[in-house]
Amino acid sequence: MSDLVIVQRLLLIAALAGLVGYERERHGRAAGLRTHILVGVGSCLIMLTALYLMEVLAGQIALDPTRLAAQVVSGIGFLGAGTILRFRASVRGLTTAASLWAVAGIGLAAGSGFVFGAVTATVVVLLALWGLSRLERYIRKDWFKVLVVETRASGEDLAHLRHVLSEHEVEIRDFEIKRSDQPPLSVVELDVKLLSPRDEDGILSDVLKLEGTRRAHWA
Repeated sequence: MSDLVIVQRLLLIAALAGLVGYERERHGRAAGLRTHILVGVGSCLIMLTALYLMEVLAGQIALDPTRLAAQVVSGIGFLGAGTILRFRASVRGLTTAASLWAVAGIGLAAGSGFVFGAVTATVVVLLALWGLSRLERYIRKDWFKVLVVETRASGEDLAHLRHVLSEHEVEIRDFEIKRSDQPPLSVVELDVKLLSPRDEDGILSDVLKLEGTRRAHWA
């Protein structure tokens, strides 16, 4: 295996894993662009090392390169488990954990020279992350919605927001507070369940009337 081939495979997985990581980064996940690239490059390097040892030690000892690959597949579970969080009644991070596991597999494929499989798997993963997320929202749109509110996010503001939603019989299943591009405002994303006949415009209208709220929309 030439040095050029090694560089090509490492750069390939950096690009493929970067695409998956970019999608996670856009959603503000802790395991984003850099994490996915590191996982992909690391698993690719382990596969390259296994192939290198097989070439160097050929005829001396029996070496199975898939044994190192198997350790990557099992070991990546610890990193994936670290991205899964239980928050109140919901579990977050499962998709990111799965994407890390998939990127590790893509790295092994790229390291072994299975370029077609690595590229095809990357396309499938990206389609699942981008396309199926929209399909999930379409399937659940009758009851489950995501309300995005740009507000000061103080304790009083959040209490008023919760009161308005309760008046509309909206159940808050989960929420996340992110930094806004215009501090001191924050972006509050609420996963909600509509218990009554939908009045999305009325809910937005009442939320926008709250003091401290700048913008609000359904994601």
